[in-house]
Amino acid sequence: MTAAFDSDIFNLAPIAMWIEDFSGVKALFDNWRAEGVTDIRAFLREDRDRVIACSKRIHVLSVNSKTLELFEAESLQHLTANLTAVFRDDMLDTHINEVAALFDGELTFSSTTVNYTITGRRLDIQLRGAVLPGYGKTLGRVLLTTEDISDREDARRAEAEQRRQAEGVFEHSPVSLWIEDFSRIRTLIEDIRDRGITDFRTFMDVHPEFVRQCMSEIRVIDVNQATLDLFCAKDRSDLLQRLGEIFRDDMEKPFREQLMELWIGNLFHHREVVNYALDGSVRHILLHFSVFPGHEHDWSRVQVALADITARKKAEAYVEYLGKHDVLTKLYNRAFYADEMNRLERKSLRPVSAVVIDLNGLKVAKDQLGHDAGDGLLRRFGEILNGAVSAPNHACRIGGDEFAVLLPGADAKAAYAMMDTITELLRINNQFYSTAPLSMSYGVATSEAGETIESVVRRADALMYEGKKAHYASINLGIGARTTARAR
Repeated sequence: MTAAFDSDIFNLAPIAMWIEDFSGVKALFDNWRAEGVTDIRAFLREDRDRVIACSKRIHVLSVNSKTLELFEAESLQHLTANLTAVFRDDMLDTHINEVAALFDGELTFSSTTVNYTITGRRLDIQLRGAVLPGYGKTLGRVLLTTEDISDREDARRAEAEQRRQAEGVFEHSPVSLWIEDFSRIRTLIEDIRDRGITDFRTFMDVHPEFVRQCMSEIRVIDVNQATLDLFCAKDRSDLLQRLGEIFRDDMEKPFREQLMELWIGNLFHHREVVNYALDGSVRHILLHFSVFPGHEHDWSRVQVALADITARKKAEAYVEYLGKHDVLTKLYNRAFYADEMNRLERKSLRPVSAVVIDLNGLKVAKDQLGHDAGDGLLRRFGEILNGAVSAPNHACRIGGDEFAVLLPGADAKAAYAMMDTITELLRINNQFYSTAPLSMSYGVATSEAGETIESVVRRADALMYEGKKAHYASINLGIGARTTARAR
């Protein structure tokens, strides 16, 4: 009655079950022990044929219906006739562990392995085995279960592949990526909120040490290769040990704005910041901040993506420079000059002085020596004015050979002193270029009460033309002297 009941359980079990005879394997064990084998695993790995020999000595005595169904066999005879198709490839490697367990005297074993159905379909198997009571010495009866875990293993492999892809995307992204932990910052912010603070911006203004504390509480979990390349770091350790060299100077101001975004619940934001590479060079950065999904409650995982926009900022700066400067002389151009005139007109700062300068003989030099020679004279004079004039004063090229210097807050004495400096630098420059000396005519004017800036410039311009006429008149008389005109 018990045997029939056990038989019913065996056949009706929802998992594939096998009864096998390992006595032939036991005989091999005895021979190998007699030959001095003690490390069975190393012994079997030395020669794959030894594993095959063990497998061939196993006799399948019985299987249940679930086994036939799982392996797509019509009968026990059909299954046993195709065992070499069922147990192959990776199975032999995991078979070593099962054989070794029995060799070492263990009565149970388990492993994850791969089998195949008779039609060739791959099965991931959870194999468990137990020597039946009374057969410990002979291994004549061993019960095995083969549970199909293909779905679970497929899911595990898919998850592992997704993880590898995510890691690959992270590591090989052309953009600098940081994985950081902001959980301590969240705690600090919530503590402030719990204290009844509602005006967070004012709080940060009054307590700048809070901002610095938050900066110190950022924990960097990982960075990718693009980050190391961007900041010229040898490796992750080099980068993490020198973060103070990267995030410095004006970094506190944009971080305050980042804290403000977090205060109002904006967990995804971006802004432009300035960082520094470890070689000291400036990095203009577009920073994208995002809290990972599932971590909104604690900010323990955030991603910071840093796009290097240094080249773009340089291009923008150059475009801006071109919009305000004359390329040839490196002085401010006429557009800037007009804007500065308007700005000075709106300001109440007085007096304002203006110097208008015109190079003498530039057209003749171009006609006789060519445009390159004329451009050389203009560049030389640009160097002179750039050497003499500095903020808040501005030197501008306002025409082909005409220049102006605007001096806000300068009285007549200061304007004449500036003109003397320019004259002296021109004299020194001519010593180095004695074969092509520069000559100029100029007019100086200082604002009077209620006078517009435009009127001041017109007076200086008129005086410059008087000086220019005198210059050419002196040439005609053979004097060759430079003539200047001044007015208060």
